[in-house]
Amino acid sequence: MTETHPQNSIDPTTLPTTFVPVELEGELYVRWVDRGYFKADETSDKPAYAIVIPPPNVTGRLHMGHAYEHTQIDAITRRKRMQGFETLWQPGMDHAGIATQNVVERELAKERLSRHDLGREAFEQRVWRWKAESGGAISDQMRRLGDGVDWERERFTMDEGLSHAVQTIFKRLYDDELIYRAERIINWCPRCTTAISDIEVDHKELDGELVSIRYGDGEDSIVVATTRAETMLGDTAVAVHPDDDRYRHLIGREIVLPLTGRRIPVVADEHVDPEFGTGAVKVTPAHDPNDFEIGQRHNLSSLTVMDERAIITAAGPFQGLDRLEARSGVVAALRADGRIVAEKRPYVHAVGHCSRCGTVIEPRLSMQWWVKVAPLAKAAGDAVRDGRVAIHPPELASRYFDWVDNLRDWNISRQLWWGHRIPIWYGSAGEVMCVGPNETAPEGWVQDPDVLDTWFSSALWPFSTMGWPDKTESLAKFYPNSVLFTGYDLMFFWIARMMMFGLYATGQPPFATIALHGMVRDKFGKKMSKSFGNVVDPITWMDAYGTDALRFALARAANPGTDAPISEESVEGARNFTTKIWNATRFALLNGATTTGPIPAPETLSAVDRWILSRLNTVIAEADALFEDYQFAKLAELLYHFAWDEVFDWYLELSKTTYSAGGAAADTSRRVLGHVLDSLLRLLHPIVPFVTDKLWTTLTGQESVVIASWPTDPGYRDRDAESEIAELQELVTEVRRFRSDQGVRTSQRVPAELELTPTLAAHEPAIRQLLRLEPATQGFSATATLPIGQARVSLDLSQAIDVEAERRRLQKALVAAEKELDTAAKKLGNEGFLAKAPADVVEGIRARQQTAQQDAQRIRGQLELLPQ
Repeated sequence: MTETHPQNSIDPTTLPTTFVPVELEGELYVRWVDRGYFKADETSDKPAYAIVIPPPNVTGRLHMGHAYEHTQIDAITRRKRMQGFETLWQPGMDHAGIATQNVVERELAKERLSRHDLGREAFEQRVWRWKAESGGAISDQMRRLGDGVDWERERFTMDEGLSHAVQTIFKRLYDDELIYRAERIINWCPRCTTAISDIEVDHKELDGELVSIRYGDGEDSIVVATTRAETMLGDTAVAVHPDDDRYRHLIGREIVLPLTGRRIPVVADEHVDPEFGTGAVKVTPAHDPNDFEIGQRHNLSSLTVMDERAIITAAGPFQGLDRLEARSGVVAALRADGRIVAEKRPYVHAVGHCSRCGTVIEPRLSMQWWVKVAPLAKAAGDAVRDGRVAIHPPELASRYFDWVDNLRDWNISRQLWWGHRIPIWYGSAGEVMCVGPNETAPEGWVQDPDVLDTWFSSALWPFSTMGWPDKTESLAKFYPNSVLFTGYDLMFFWIARMMMFGLYATGQPPFATIALHGMVRDKFGKKMSKSFGNVVDPITWMDAYGTDALRFALARAANPGTDAPISEESVEGARNFTTKIWNATRFALLNGATTTGPIPAPETLSAVDRWILSRLNTVIAEADALFEDYQFAKLAELLYHFAWDEVFDWYLELSKTTYSAGGAAADTSRRVLGHVLDSLLRLLHPIVPFVTDKLWTTLTGQESVVIASWPTDPGYRDRDAESEIAELQELVTEVRRFRSDQGVRTSQRVPAELELTPTLAAHEPAIRQLLRLEPATQGFSATATLPIGQARVSLDLSQAIDVEAERRRLQKALVAAEKELDTAAKKLGNEGFLAKAPADVVEGIRARQQTAQQDAQRIRGQLELLPQ
């Protein structure tokens, strides 16, 4: 305990009396960046700590989920930096293929243009121009939030270097026969006119119509049911279960498909559930994933009856109609033909929607590029199973295994113009060539028009941002990353893909730990959504209450792996806390708190000083453990209560008498106070960086808390001092409670006699000051005596309260409590009522009975203590 700091160089009276966050935040952040506090040096001999930002979309703005996630990552990296690690928080943005293309196409639509009017090259230039002018607004908002990222390393998934990495890994995967082209059923968005992955489909319950249709006639007839009647135009079979006796005679025969006149076979397939519906299903291999599998097993033809915009292409009366128009037309025609056996309307069922634009997706047979994931997924699963990668909290590991152990091949091609172009070229005679970096296709060859799924490039993020495939110093220093901190909802989108590609490309998992957080919800636990009208722009609350307040409220709600409710009230409460830190520190500074010179030896300190130092060290140790376990809610609670309850409400108050007395004891206590505040501000800094930096530099006269050392626990504990102050706190708390119960104003001074234990006797001046107790003088007459532990406090309340008025008030309250008890007892004693009343009603009455019992007991005790 010999820590020293230079002499304070800032006059504490220059600290404004009022804390106004907006006057600090912008200036402080610019200073941090200009001084290079967040820069990561790959040549440093410090131990490395690296974490990447989950790259927000270039189209995005800071939403509450970003603020929640970034607050926690920033807290992690600020602490590691203070602990002496060479810390890299890697920033950047994702090009967000579909989302960005949609934004720019909407802008073009305002000019009555489409991308086809511009052509591909001009459209791409238009997107780059949009990015330069309008994209990346989120970067400015990240600065507002205080993100301590290394801005000089900012990356974009379509930067030249990252594009080089994408081309490199595609070529390697292709050469290793892990990328292939095949015709499969995919999710198709008719609005975006592109394939989308399973995890980009939102399933929503819709009211539809289930139509039962009779195929064939007489003994050769069979009934099938569908919610997509228009797809029957592409049916190439009807399937039944091989053991279903109802249809055994039809297996292998052909029946007539209504409206078309085509004859289609009846096939036996164990995929069919004989208990569901009629036990027979229509088979449309080109427009349903399950039907496609049946078609493959039975060598059925696949008829595509819709184009890329879901317009019917099948010859006949429905050609040229939108799928929904065709649906009603087909049903009407079938009804007219006497083919409709039953119609169920409404029929509620789950329907897939494009997560980007909300359009109902259409299963569609399409030639696409795929990644063969089996060997990659196995490696990703093994890395967690064998302990090379830890998932936190551990209970979420099962969800990870459920995904990677059952992963299907990944459709990586998208029919877009914005994104990484697939590096495949075709010759005029059907030749195919994968063109790697620094290679060129033969003259006259044509490049594949598709681009890669956005998640393909973001899967490389942990290492492409550091220069891979080149063997850079950054890669050597900061890869693998120390931790990935992201939402559990990205486990399937992003995490598994990074694991697969990281292991494949480098031989090492991309991070040592996967720390998962939940989603931000409103105060009622409801998901924040525009459709619910409960979305809050975090900037709004930052403007109103300060960035530190928002960050602290978010941290206080952050339990690993679980969703976090947030409300304006919680942010307002956090603002009150940051204001309390400001005011308490200013008070301490004005009373001479100092960080100059060594901390005095314990044997020279008062019990109050020894107590707070012991508590501080315990809190440091607990904070370290909670940080390492990503327990931000518990960490925020720990620091909140230590700061407000113990340091500000108790220690500062208990020290006032020492400061008033002056002398060496006061100087010693001021040094202890300086050390406690110094350490407390450093402990709080990762979560509330702005207010702590301003206060810490004022307190210590040093450059910035951002580059200060993290507090360490020296191991000093003083259980005797903690026990002594706990005894004092009990006495003060009980007397305060009694005064409040008796209606004595907080400021009212009351004569009192104190019979204190030897340990408490030394604190009598502080006790009297805290409780506004005057010494007993001639004529003192105790009207109430409180036994508290081994101590007794006798009070003369004759001048403090109107005894008769207080007695009348308490007696009235007692009558009300006893009436509530009587009412509850009668209801709970009525067997007929208990038999009929809902359980929650009965529980409510029991709860009111218990409350009334407690109230009655408390009031009787207060009446007994009133002067007679």
